[in-house]
Amino acid sequence: MNRISEVGFRAVSLTTASRFAEASALYREVFGYLDPAYGLNPRLLGALASNGGSVVGILDESDRLVAFAYGFCGTDRRGFYHYSQSAVVTDGQQGRGLGRMLKHAQREVALSHGMSRMRWTYDPVQVRNAHFNLDVLGARGRWFAPDMYGPGTDRVIVEWDLTRDEVPALDDSALTQLVVPAEPGELRRSFEELLGKGLVAVSCRRLPDGGGAYYFGPADDA
Repeated sequence: MNRISEVGFRAVSLTTASRFAEASALYREVFGYLDPAYGLNPRLLGALASNGGSVVGILDESDRLVAFAYGFCGTDRRGFYHYSQSAVVTDGQQGRGLGRMLKHAQREVALSHGMSRMRWTYDPVQVRNAHFNLDVLGARGRWFAPDMYGPGTDRVIVEWDLTRDEVPALDDSALTQLVVPAEPGELRRSFEELLGKGLVAVSCRRLPDGGGAYYFGPADDA
């Protein structure tokens, strides 16, 4: 679990009750959750870690947990996949490659259990997250889930081919561009239209004017 690393940090699987409690506290801190209903039960993390799930963290030089992610096994008509439910990085350590370390740590767990795909969701208006998911990791935006967690919580569901070690090269001339509109409803309609044509989101980049644009192309397995 040390193939992806940053100076001063190391990725580990969390396996003890004290680490699960530390991860739960970090989760509440990063998201600012005060309501217990939005907390994360340390015992659940223990159950996931013992039954094929991923409970991984990043430790700094003082052995303090500064980032954390967890996931579990999912299934569809194509077989099993790993679903990454959440990933958090403490304030002050963002932008240092820890998110990439977390995802690759989860990748190792998934591969060790015989899974070759990972899925997770993100807010489509967050261009930085979209760029990380699609361009840095090489995941593909395959589905759109309107109001996934309630009104105003549209999400893109991405799928990552874990058998690939390199991000596939893109031919921009063959891609369809979608400039991120200011109106969420318009973005939803555009996503659903393009995905309905059998395309997938393959890239998201910042434009010179400060906005962002998605790029869609054929599915890799089409």
